Order: sequence, then structure tokens, then C-alpha cells
Amino acid sequence: MNLADIIFLAFALSVDAMAVSFSYGILCGENKNKNALLIALFTGSFQFLMPVAGYYFANLVYGILKPFGSFIACAIFLILGLKFLYDAIFAKDRDEISCCLTVGCLLTLAFATSIDALAAGVNIRFLDVSIFYSSLIIGFVTFFDAFLGFYLGNLFKKFPSKILQIFSGIVLLLLALKSVI
Repeated sequence: MNLADIIFLAFALSVDAMAVSFSYGILCGENKNKNALLIALFTGSFQFLMPVAGYYFANLVYGILKPFGSFIACAIFLILGLKFLYDAIFAKDRDEISCCLTVGCLLTLAFATSIDALAAGVNIRFLDVSIFYSSLIIGFVTFFDAFLGFYLGNLFKKFPSKILQIFSGIVLLLLALKSVI
């Protein structure tokens, strides 16, 4: 696995984090810099840590989580997507819609978007590639993509919010579907 392969892997692993960040960028209007940085920091950190965990605990962790990993990610994305749709359909005004950026929400979001990075860490172990170097690239690319995704989502705020919330919910539901396919 060469540098180009690691960079392509990093971009592939960061797609979920970027899509979720895009959705949050649509919803979270205040403190844009802080919110973008928080999401990027949490998702980037988990995308760095999960391959390391997969690498060092491949036999134990991967064996336990592999059968359930896609279902865990699916459940989390499903809940987030349904919440976005519920808020879009039933919230009376923009102030009722929550932008959950608590530590608990951020940890859940970061975990859900990095489960596939755990499997990547296992593969990196079997390919005999430097885990620190690979994970650093994966974490950095995810940080950048999540930060960019938040701001791209924020640019789309000028569109009717209910349509964008429904779109965001559908994106999250598609991520749920993708995680089990």
C-alpha cells in the first residue's frame, strides 16, 4: 500500500463524516466556526484512533464487532436521519429544531462515522503498513472533509429549511442503508 492508496482510503473513509457534517451545517447556524471545528475534531480524531484500534486489537475487536459493526452504524444513522425528518415535518419553527453538539452527540456521531475505519486498521495490519502514518493521514483528511462539509451545508441554508432538513434526513438514511449493504 503506497501513499496514493492511503490517501484514496482516507477520502473513502471520510465520506460519511463529510455527509453528516454537511447535514449539521444546514441545521446549526450559530457559532459556525466552533461547530465546524468541533465536528471536524471529533470525527477526525476517531478516524485516526479507530484504525489504530483495529490494527492493534485486530483479532479480538474485529472478531467481536465485525458481525455487528454495520448494524451499529446503521442504527445510529437511522436514528439521526429519522430525527432530522421528524424535526423537518413536525417542528413549528426553526428554533424548535435542535442542533445536538453535546459531547455525547459528538462522540456518537464520531463513532458512527468511523466504524469502517476499524476494519481499515485491520487491513492495514495485514498489509504490513505503518499504522501511525496511515492513521494520521486518515484523521487529517477526515478533519478537513468534515470541516469543509459543515461549511458547504451552511451555504445551502438559503434554501427553504424544511426541504434541506428532509434532504439531510434522507442523506443520513442513505448512509444507514449503505452501512448494511
